[in-house]
Amino acid sequence: MVEAINLKSGMVFEKDNKLIKVLETNHHKPGKGNTVMQMKLQDIRSNSIVQTTMRPSEKVELALVDKKQAQYLYKQGDVFYFMDLDTYNQYELSADQITSEVKYLIPELKVQLDFCNEELIGVELPTTVKLRVTETAPNIKGAAAASGGKPATLETGLVVAVPDFIQEGDTLVINTSTGAYKQRA
Repeated sequence: MVEAINLKSGMVFEKDNKLIKVLETNHHKPGKGNTVMQMKLQDIRSNSIVQTTMRPSEKVELALVDKKQAQYLYKQGDVFYFMDLDTYNQYELSADQITSEVKYLIPELKVQLDFCNEELIGVELPTTVKLRVTETAPNIKGAAAASGGKPATLETGLVVAVPDFIQEGDTLVINTSTGAYKQRA
């Protein structure tokens, strides 16, 4: 059992026979009244997202999540296919199950698959990925890295703000937790 105040983004717990994933937490102390935890939670099976509050001392049962090393293979329609690197078993997840991760998936990307009681519940990305720029404004002569920047569309459709010297065809390192440009690869 874990108290609500100790829940962090990415943790999975069981409540009312549902698997719930914590997307965001915020410790909130109103001017009057008791402290509450404001949370954004996702029901893993139905993919519904709710905003809720919990008392910091409220306890929940953490789910046992097994992690397996895998590789992203390909997308067919709205289904994404992954291969376990140890057993070579293939697994599939729908776009609804991995909405935020889709923007970073490129073939042969190594990821971790999350399982709860042999049920595939999600995918964990590496902290950074390398993506190629497919579209951006032309290079500005004399541009410095400290300038305001410009938007760039990457090979997965993700749009990020990049420095003015970045050109089409450049490969960039992108932080998967924030979606921000880190550096040129």
